[in-house]
Amino acid sequence: MPLQAFSPTLRAWFAERFGAPSPPQAEGWPAIRAGKNVLIAAPTGTGKTLAAFLWAIDDLMRQGDRLPEATQVLYVSPLKALGNDVQKNLQAPLEELRARDSSLPEVRVLVRSGDTLPAARAAMRRRPPHILVTTPESLYILLTSQGGRAMLRSVRTVIVDEIHAVSGDKRGAHLALSLERLEALTGGPLQRIGLSATQKPLEQTARLLVGAGRDCALVDTGHHRRLDLAVEVPDSPLATVCPHETWEEIYRRMAGLIREHRTTLVFVNTRKLAERVAARLTEVLGKDQVTSHHGSLSRDRRLDAERRLKAGTLRALVATASLELGIDIGDIDLVIQVGVTPSIATLLQRIGRAGHALSRTPRGRLFPLTRDELACAAALLDAIGRGDLDRTPQPGPSLDILAQQVVAACAAETWEEEALFATCRRAWPYRDLAREDFDAVVRLHAGGRAALLHRDGVNRRLRGTRRARLTALTSGGAIPDSADYRVLLQPEETPIGSVHEDFAVEASVGDIFQLGNASWRILKVEPGVVRVADAQGTPPSLPFWLGEAPARTRELSAAVARVRTRGQDPEWLAREVGLDEGASRQLADHLAAGVRTLGAVPTQECVVLERFFDESGGMQLVLHAPFGGRINRAWGLALRKRFCRGFGFELQAAANEEAILLSLGPQHSFPLEEVFDYLHPDSARDVLIQALFPSPLFATRWRWNLTRSLLLSRTRGGGKRVPAPLLRMRADDLLAQAFPAVLACGETLPPGDLPVPWDHPVVRQTIEDCLQEAMDIEGLLEVLRGLRDGCVRRVAVDTPEPSAFALGILNAMPYAFLDDAPLEERRTQAVLTRRGLDARTADTLGALDPEAVARVREEAWPQAEGAEELHEALLWMGYATRGEAAASGWDGFMAELLSARRVVLEDDRWHAVEATRDPKQVLRGRLEALGPIAADAADATLLLALEREGAVLRCRIEGRQGWCDRRLLARIHRYTIERLRREIEPVSAAAYWRFLCCWQHADEAYRLEGPLGVAEVVRQLAGFEVPAAAWESGVLPARVRGYRPDYLDQLTLGGEVVWGRLWAAGDAPARGTPIGLLPRSDLETWLSLSARAPRSGPEDLSAHGRAVLQALATRGALFTQEIERLASPLASHLEMGLAELVGQGLITCDSFSGLRRLIKPAQAHPRFASRSPLVPAGRWSLLRQAASVAPTAGETTAAGEAAADPAAPRAGAAPAWSEAESGFVARQLLRRYGVVFRRVLARERVPVPWR
Repeated sequence: MPLQAFSPTLRAWFAERFGAPSPPQAEGWPAIRAGKNVLIAAPTGTGKTLAAFLWAIDDLMRQGDRLPEATQVLYVSPLKALGNDVQKNLQAPLEELRARDSSLPEVRVLVRSGDTLPAARAAMRRRPPHILVTTPESLYILLTSQGGRAMLRSVRTVIVDEIHAVSGDKRGAHLALSLERLEALTGGPLQRIGLSATQKPLEQTARLLVGAGRDCALVDTGHHRRLDLAVEVPDSPLATVCPHETWEEIYRRMAGLIREHRTTLVFVNTRKLAERVAARLTEVLGKDQVTSHHGSLSRDRRLDAERRLKAGTLRALVATASLELGIDIGDIDLVIQVGVTPSIATLLQRIGRAGHALSRTPRGRLFPLTRDELACAAALLDAIGRGDLDRTPQPGPSLDILAQQVVAACAAETWEEEALFATCRRAWPYRDLAREDFDAVVRLHAGGRAALLHRDGVNRRLRGTRRARLTALTSGGAIPDSADYRVLLQPEETPIGSVHEDFAVEASVGDIFQLGNASWRILKVEPGVVRVADAQGTPPSLPFWLGEAPARTRELSAAVARVRTRGQDPEWLAREVGLDEGASRQLADHLAAGVRTLGAVPTQECVVLERFFDESGGMQLVLHAPFGGRINRAWGLALRKRFCRGFGFELQAAANEEAILLSLGPQHSFPLEEVFDYLHPDSARDVLIQALFPSPLFATRWRWNLTRSLLLSRTRGGGKRVPAPLLRMRADDLLAQAFPAVLACGETLPPGDLPVPWDHPVVRQTIEDCLQEAMDIEGLLEVLRGLRDGCVRRVAVDTPEPSAFALGILNAMPYAFLDDAPLEERRTQAVLTRRGLDARTADTLGALDPEAVARVREEAWPQAEGAEELHEALLWMGYATRGEAAASGWDGFMAELLSARRVVLEDDRWHAVEATRDPKQVLRGRLEALGPIAADAADATLLLALEREGAVLRCRIEGRQGWCDRRLLARIHRYTIERLRREIEPVSAAAYWRFLCCWQHADEAYRLEGPLGVAEVVRQLAGFEVPAAAWESGVLPARVRGYRPDYLDQLTLGGEVVWGRLWAAGDAPARGTPIGLLPRSDLETWLSLSARAPRSGPEDLSAHGRAVLQALATRGALFTQEIERLASPLASHLEMGLAELVGQGLITCDSFSGLRRLIKPAQAHPRFASRSPLVPAGRWSLLRQAASVAPTAGETTAAGEAAADPAAPRAGAAPAWSEAESGFVARQLLRRYGVVFRRVLARERVPVPWR
């Protein structure tokens, strides 16, 4: 038993608190006890943290009175908030253990982070804790400061929590070097324990933890955990972008889910969206029920949000990745993810925050916002169901981080160069570090007046200069600077959070913005600071932050490709993936529409090129390549550079997770298939490197790497931060020194590639960061090789308008742009797109209209009305055959020109004497006059030459390969689209109103007559409710000429028509109660549809209503006098009871006169005897025969059976709409309106979804 190795006190405490160890604890403790390095990988909520700490706590307790005042255990957390939680969660067991045995020593736990106050830091140095909780950045500072090094010298065990949070970027390389510096400081081997929830491959992460040349025990209890995970889609079909109406449906559904659970955590992907969602949910759920949580809020506001959620006073918290890791926020019932995550592991991590206990099932709901996100959401479900996991990237040997750590190490003590080099190589990312690179890094800081290192070249030693320690302490770390302005509340100077520099600069005094789900009024904008006052809930605008979003992982991209391949079958999506019927149908239709246009589905085994004209006469080229943003960004930049070199023009371009877009001008013409060969795997890397230099990617990463390498200080005198604009200027100055060609005037540069100073470590590192972090150069080369060797299929298609798959990239946001043209100047603005394409619409999308072809051919052919005009035509069109001249009626003109010796006839062709005979120019003129021609109708060599000049384009006419003049082909496309638009051309609201008046017989010329006319109106308006009094005061008289009340009485008494309230019940006055008229033949269907509407139970009715309902339930249909005798002796009470039951939709009468008597004004009633206040008006009965109130003891219904609750839904009613129900409603709406669109459905009470 693993617990047997612990002390009796701890063993008894654990058994009482937890019972048996969890799998990671049971498997991890033996290796930890043996002193091995251990990496424990297990799902969230399985006790990993306690698995790592418990043996260390027991070891400290066993030392008793011999326990020294020294730090022995170091806990490193990637998040400051997570470290604070660990301190709190350790205090409880330590206090409980001492309460059990007072002889145990006091084990102290303290936190050292950027939030620790100076006084606490000083006290910590005087009396070090036994367990120190810190972050990677604070560990680096402790290793560099004198007091911190003294405290860390006694450390024996290091615990790195959530190691996957740093393993994928430079924080991992930074931490690896810090751990090696720590081991060198302690002078002996450290026991390293790593904790992770999601890792693949685990062996590589273990290497990052322990370094090169050391062993590590692996404890892997699996990432797969049973989840309650589902995709939620709104009733409205998802589109390319999420419109306001769809957002409102999503908010309503989210609010409903939040009400169904005690606490809900809502994850979003951006800080701006966090503020937006929090504000909207607050409007729906009420004040103080929802707030936001993200990295741009102050620490106090984040902690307050966490405390309120944990205490249960907050219903929902809207967060970014700031709550992704294991911060203690209490028991979460539900996690909602708005939008899709870029990786499988991220979604698993976020959903795992719900049911944060080993015995509970995490519950999550995923809300995709667009059609492309729906495919990605399905891929996430599919991947999780299959047990797939992303491969965790490993940090490379970053030279900027190395430079920083070398300076920090030498600032603390003098190092032998060989010893420092060996120490660095023991860190796993630097295991293959070349001595040349190490020396180049040292040279960066050893020399000149601004040097940070003294290099003893004789004894081969390094030590820091006087300013080295301060620079390393104030400018160190791996997290790049963000150009944010602090937001301070006046006059208290309380930190609220931060906003982006661009937002602060563009803001004005008096502007109101939202931060932390609260409104703030700007009082003053100063350098780096925005001073605000509480705006007291005044409606605000939303701030924005700029940054790089993480790209989709390779594994998730492969899952998307798998869903695209199989997802055209909605049954597969429902059965294998787990989507509901509506989501399956939406996704299947979207994929089918794209495939029918392009002829193939873009996957990782099939890349599709699509080209189409825009309204400006240019073309858009879309490369459908669902490889993820990193590969596509690299491919797009390299292609853009290749086009620039080939055509001499810079192109607008964009790239997202699914595709690459290049906006072409009228001068660009080429065989579409050749684009696949524009980049060769052997030269693509060099082309991409040259494409990087003018892009913002390079400039931004250059600045980041300068600060990380300590060549550019983040602070100035007095410890103040250097403003972002000044940092950018200094970075440009250093770039001009290191790589002057990048900033040089283009006219002064020699032709060809820019010469790259590869010997400069920061230049080389910046290029590698662009290629490996922002992009995936190896992935791109792999794709290009696949295109070359046939492993990746090629498909090239010209279409008249964009396919369904192209709409996403056409509507891409600025973060996808690969050039600096602003959104309003993009050529994609000239592309007109449909809101959506279904498979049937897409069938004809790729075909040119034959009528458009014929029209253009007719327009292109010269219409000469005299000899001079004919001569001008012959000059540009090359020639006209004898047959063409005769068909055009030109024989007389030709004879006139021939007599004047201005034309000649050669080989049955008329030529103008002075016209060119150059074959290429002649063919160009013929194509301008003829329009499209077959591919075999002209010399192929000449056609290719014209294509290279941009004069002609390939096309498909009537299913055959052809060629066409570029200008004429654009006109054919335009006419084709115009014809399609005319087929769906909208009409004005006034025109539709005139049509509707005629359709519904409200126009005088279309009115109906007699009882048959009333029956037709009832059939048309069935299910639509209007105030009861309006039927005979407005609706029927407007549609039936000479309407009389007895028309309707005949139909109701004859059993053809029934009246009643179907939808939401209420207590409106009888005259205003919404009532519908229905054909009795459709009554059961309407009752089935309305069964979902909420209704009052008998306990909610008044005594008069219950009495009348009881009488009808037990005796069946009754006349008014019979009800009066059974239920109420007073006429006024009887009338009140009947009106109440009508308003609740529970009863009806077999004559409309019964309702007519209820809605007639009271003063109009005749004075009858007190016991007979109502004229007999048919029999009253229950509208919903399948339900009634329970009779009293011994009573039965008229049919001899006890009845059920009238408020209960009909037996067998299903929450989802069946195909038969949807079809019935659709037919009824068509009968009612003639033309049905979405806004019409919004007028109806029946809650059937639009799709």
